[in-house]
Amino acid sequence: MATFRLLDIAHGRSGDKGNHANIAIIANTPGDYAWLQRHLTADVVERYFAPLKPSRVERYEVPNLHALNFVLYDVLAGGASRSLRSDTQGKALALALLQMECQRD
Repeated sequence: MATFRLLDIAHGRSGDKGNHANIAIIANTPGDYAWLQRHLTADVVERYFAPLKPSRVERYEVPNLHALNFVLYDVLAGGASRSLRSDTQGKALALALLQMECQRD
C-alpha cells in the first residue's frame, strides 16, 4: 500500500470557541472526499490528538463542500485567555492534522 500525507489530498482550516477547537478538512476532489469519509473518522482524529487530551471528538460531514468538520472538546487547556500553550486558539491544528500519514486502500 502507498503511504501519503493528508495534505496530499486535502487542505484545512482551524480555530477555536473557548476551550474547544474546530478543524475543517476539505478534500481536493470528490474521490478524495469519498476516501476521507471512509477513513478520517472521529476516532482516528481523537487518537491523533491524544497528547492534547480531548474529552471527545465529533465529526460533521459537509458534502456540498467535500469537507469534514471536527470539533475537539476541551483540547485548548482553557482557551485563549487561560492557556499557556503556544497555540491557544488552535490555529495550527489543521496543519498538524494534515501532516498525518495515511495509506491508500
